[in-house]
Amino acid sequence: MHEMGYQNIIVGKERGIFTITLNRPKVRNALNLSALSELCRAMDAADNDPEIKVLLVTGAGRKAFCSGRDLSEYASSISKPIEDWALRMSEGGLNLHFIEKLKKPIIAVINGYALGGGCELALACDFRMCSDHAKFGLPEIDLDAFPGIGGTWLLPKIVGKSQAMRMILTGEWIDAQEAVRIGLVDRVVPYNLLMAEAKTLAKKIADKNLWAIQLAKLVIQQSHGPDFESGRMMSVALRSLAETLWDPKERVLRFQAKMESQKK
Repeated sequence: MHEMGYQNIIVGKERGIFTITLNRPKVRNALNLSALSELCRAMDAADNDPEIKVLLVTGAGRKAFCSGRDLSEYASSISKPIEDWALRMSEGGLNLHFIEKLKKPIIAVINGYALGGGCELALACDFRMCSDHAKFGLPEIDLDAFPGIGGTWLLPKIVGKSQAMRMILTGEWIDAQEAVRIGLVDRVVPYNLLMAEAKTLAKKIADKNLWAIQLAKLVIQQSHGPDFESGRMMSVALRSLAETLWDPKERVLRFQAKMESQKK
């Protein structure tokens, strides 16, 4: 189902389950500010819809869940690190804080590449299920930076400090089997069964009482110590400091060349 006003996502609603599909396949479902705004708007609408109990987020096509930030927009719009910091800190800007605020559970259905901000998007969800050909990476270190929308806070909590250090400091990609081994994803499923399996899980949740679901999620979130916003603010500030030494356009070109060579 297409909703009026959405240009970058497709949404669907079925028996208490709300599905959001990132629909920018020409750029491997990369996130620009418009796509992030639509993602936020759709999730907020679903979270406040009494008929919805669980959300799914996935990517269009077989190749990519989300390849991260749209680097063409990034290279053309950011001239100073302070501008990037302001964008990441602003309400409705380049951040995933809106996911942390969701009262209802959200399942990342990772159909392909989940890189950079795309990997962080998956990490921000409550469950992660991936196809057997999915790959994960936080390659920002090759931009002389590091994950800036929550990955440095979320990843250690999910996979542990050592594994998080390895992924963030090397920028190396890992495959689906490695991802499930270290706990980054909960389950690996053949691609042609992925959405069906995700909906099976979603239906098990949707069968439960809405208030019980929401309150249970709230309690579980409080068990993880310092809040997401505090961790994100520190990450954003220090990333902006790291960016002071490089020219965005030159680094993006070098970074894109390296990414393309890995995807072949």
